[in-house]
Amino acid sequence: QVQLVESGGGLVQPGESLRLSCAASRSLFGIETIGWYRQAPGKQREMVALTKRYGSRIYADSVKGRFTLSKDNDKNTVYLEMNSLDFDDTAVYLCYAELAQTTYWGQGTQVTVSS
Repeated sequence: QVQLVESGGGLVQPGESLRLSCAASRSLFGIETIGWYRQAPGKQREMVALTKRYGSRIYADSVKGRFTLSKDNDKNTVYLEMNSLDFDDTAVYLCYAELAQTTYWGQGTQVTVSS
């Protein structure tokens, strides 16, 4: 099992940046996939960025070149660096992990982009 706790959300203006953190309750080694989804009001949950155990990363087309996912294995933490935020990035951002064929979700952190 793994528990995931997100932090770092907030209210920003268009063009600004935020860094989200997802702290896992266990070592990241052995977690097959970890990363971020988001859900905006009235919309389906969508993948934002994921990293596989052996390092490959995938990003949603809408965030490529603006968002960067990284891992700190010593801190059991995954980060999402978000730059050039715009209104469409407003959502609850949820940390996601796959471990032993089971999926896990954090409680989410709100990101609001508003002028």
